[in-house]
Amino acid sequence: MKESPIAFKFEIHANDGRARRGTISTPHGKIETPAFIPVGTQATVKTLDVNDLNNLNAQAVLANTYHLYLRPGSKIVEKFGGVGKFMGWDGPTFTDSGGFQVFSLGFGLEHGVSKISSIFPDEDTPERRRSKKKLMKVDEEGVAFKSHLDGSDHRFTAESSINIQQQIGADIILAFDECTSPLHDEAYTAKALDRTHRWAKRSKEAWTNRSQQALYGIVQGGAYKNLREQSADYINSLDFPGHAIGGSLGKNKNDMYQILDWVEPRLNPSKPRHLLGIGEIGDLFAGVARGVDTFDCVAPTRMARNGAVYIGPRSGGNPQNKYRINIAAAKYLEDKGPIDPDCTCWVCQTHSRAYIRHLFNANEILGMKLATYHNLHFILNLMSDIRLSIENGTFEKLAEEWNALDQIQKAKEL
Repeated sequence: MKESPIAFKFEIHANDGRARRGTISTPHGKIETPAFIPVGTQATVKTLDVNDLNNLNAQAVLANTYHLYLRPGSKIVEKFGGVGKFMGWDGPTFTDSGGFQVFSLGFGLEHGVSKISSIFPDEDTPERRRSKKKLMKVDEEGVAFKSHLDGSDHRFTAESSINIQQQIGADIILAFDECTSPLHDEAYTAKALDRTHRWAKRSKEAWTNRSQQALYGIVQGGAYKNLREQSADYINSLDFPGHAIGGSLGKNKNDMYQILDWVEPRLNPSKPRHLLGIGEIGDLFAGVARGVDTFDCVAPTRMARNGAVYIGPRSGGNPQNKYRINIAAAKYLEDKGPIDPDCTCWVCQTHSRAYIRHLFNANEILGMKLATYHNLHFILNLMSDIRLSIENGTFEKLAEEWNALDQIQKAKEL
């Protein structure tokens, strides 16, 4: 029986330098790019429900394969018709491969490092900080690991990762990979890369639900130019529907931007590109300038739950303060103004800085919800402005308004 054509398409409508304005079509709707994808690790964007996501005009949600496999179980999610129906979300969904969890349960946990920093955005828990004990072991076949929930033994392979993701039922799924650390030397990174490439091939062979799910291959290789270029060439040759850029992105932001400059020219320009786990404001501009189409990151929501809320350039936001303030600070005790006077979200239209500060200092859950809503609105609205600027040929002007022009110009030179 002939398989029906995949309900997945990527179109590019406009370019401004290397920045692209496009549309990803999936079985559950369209994603206008460049886009930021909120992270719903356990089939929920923490503190928000799907009505909030709809009101925010969120275009998609990224869920976590590792966590949903452990709880409630991928077969349970499948019985509900997939992760979208399970959580009541009718838009597009992504799932990762579990590869980052391989890293965070192993070398990263032992040494306290992430892709480019000392903090795991979504994995840094008191239990893990106390443990510091390696919970996984990588071999050619896959990864054996212990659940962080109860210590039970489990195993991921390329085949099982794809099978689990097919059960979870996201529109866009990722090939199984090993995410290396900035502390790994070139020899180990090369060894892990070869293994990731073999897993990528096996992932594609295990991918059977091609009419309803698009599989992205992941470019790895750490901060090593030869390895990144080798990986980009190999992953590109496998003809995945899309590409993701993951793994160790160097010791600082400039390393990360350099890695994107190595990789992007070697990827098929007709395929969408996703930058895994990156989403700070300067990084969004730098990534878009280098041809990245979608991003995901827990930073906006995790920071919100800790009282860090975004403000734009006209309200004092800049690269030095990372466009954010600590809303729980004493100086906002009597502040009648909104978080950001330029923000159009209902939080800023309704509540004062003083009130939100009070909620955080009283440990009220509503404070986290309001801050999360604001931060996601802020990022999603910025991405909408970026899309419009690419259409109008004014992306560089917008970057200048956000003090991100240096990285745009460096990308333009290449």
